[in-house]
Amino acid sequence: MFKKRISEKKYEEKNLITLIDPTSIISEEFRTLRTNIQFSMIDKELKTLMVTSSKQGEGKSTIAANLAVVFASQGKKVLLVDADMRNPSLHKLFKVRNQQGLTSILTTKNRQLRSLLHETSQENLNLLTSGILPPNPSELLASQRMAQFIEAVKQEYDLIVFDMPPVNVVTDAQVMGNKADGTVFVIRKEVADLSEILKAKELLNLVQANVLGAVFNSKERVKGLNGGYYAKEKELDTVG
Repeated sequence: MFKKRISEKKYEEKNLITLIDPTSIISEEFRTLRTNIQFSMIDKELKTLMVTSSKQGEGKSTIAANLAVVFASQGKKVLLVDADMRNPSLHKLFKVRNQQGLTSILTTKNRQLRSLLHETSQENLNLLTSGILPPNPSELLASQRMAQFIEAVKQEYDLIVFDMPPVNVVTDAQVMGNKADGTVFVIRKEVADLSEILKAKELLNLVQANVLGAVFNSKERVKGLNGGYYAKEKELDTVG
């Protein structure tokens, strides 16, 4: 129902690996992550999923985008939302314009979502970019209009994936923490440190966020397995 066709359908190969090379080892790891998320929510319906990290540069946006792709490839109707209204990047990943998006919904009364959505080359997956950067992202996320938006899209989609700012940098992820059914926490090797991870966990616990688990990004691959197949696999170059 809510669809907007785009003429530009180019993607950055290293980041949207599940679209470019769905048979790769990395794509299979995202499908495994999808399965783990589903098992962790076996007793509760998963409609809204938040992806965040402790600090910038850990790859949360790339993880969010690829997770949305693999859930959509399973036949679920998925909406990927760039809720990082301070440093958005999903429009860059999907090569679309970002003049309008989530901020348009939250700042304009009765704004229709249909005209703001981007269709992707993955069937069942729509993208809502952040839109113009507002001066008060936290207040917008905490607003009644945001709550109404979430309830509305839950009626149209099987899963909504929110790409959020890092927990330790701003309060946005905390604001959304108790609104999302589940949270995936991204940890990037050689970027995050233990003190920052523990601080982020404490901040999420304060708002009773349902942290489903952590993704350890850019892990080392084991060479020599399966005749060198793993050694040939390139490491995912993530953003966010």
